[in-house]
Amino acid sequence: METREILKKVRQIEIKTKGIVNEVLSGEYHAVFKGRGMDFAEVREYQMGDDVRMIDWNVSARMGHPFIKVFEEERELLVMLLCDVSSSAHFGSGCQMKVDMAIELAAVLAFSALKNNDKVGLILFTDHIEKFVVPKKGRTHILRILRELYAFTPERSGTDIKMALEYLNRVEKKRSIAFLISDFLGEDYQKAAGIVGRKHDLIGVHVFDPREYLLPDVGLVRLHDAEKGTPFWVNTSDKRVRRDLQTRFELWQTNLKKSFQKVGVDFISLPVNEPYIPPLVKFFKSRGRRR
Repeated sequence: METREILKKVRQIEIKTKGIVNEVLSGEYHAVFKGRGMDFAEVREYQMGDDVRMIDWNVSARMGHPFIKVFEEERELLVMLLCDVSSSAHFGSGCQMKVDMAIELAAVLAFSALKNNDKVGLILFTDHIEKFVVPKKGRTHILRILRELYAFTPERSGTDIKMALEYLNRVEKKRSIAFLISDFLGEDYQKAAGIVGRKHDLIGVHVFDPREYLLPDVGLVRLHDAEKGTPFWVNTSDKRVRRDLQTRFELWQTNLKKSFQKVGVDFISLPVNEPYIPPLVKFFKSRGRRR
């Protein structure tokens, strides 16, 4: 992709996602992802209606009348975006691929963090770490992250989610809000998700295309594994084949969600052919009620 085209896409997604953030998500983000605690701000004279538990008795004794401590929320947060850029993400049966939706989700989350003055970092991964962008604040930094998402060409094709999670634990010593955006076509990462979830506020975001399990009846079709490159044939005219594929996918998706719940990690699934804002807002509201 040429530089001019990348900049055009970045500008388009900035306009689109900033509108979504300003109109819909900003309040939900702020309500759900609170600061790390309360910071002492100042001492002022007691006023009628103030909480007597906040009285600073030492200052009050020196001044001869009551003073109270004033605290402010320590708002600054660290947001990490872990984006799966393996070959299986480059699949789409409609107007966009899974990776396109992942980029848009990352942009929405990044601009939500920007509006709340939070730092944002990025990890792009396949079966190794493709790119790490150190967390920083500001619009310029967010635009850099979007350019990386659009311009980056992975060196590998496979998926290793466990490796990406372990990398996050190594490079980020402070607690972060970590969004793991993937189609989760990997193995043996549930234990790592539980370990990361105890240190960071980890959220799994499953992006999938319905054509991964709903095949049309178009006869004998030659397909290939995007990550391994191996071809195979599927008889889509066989109802049992279509039904078995759908059943297996739905069971896999259910077990995927349960595996995250088992280790105490929040999880949301988003199909690429449907608007993602309503389920994202619903997820944030539900999460807010639980905390």
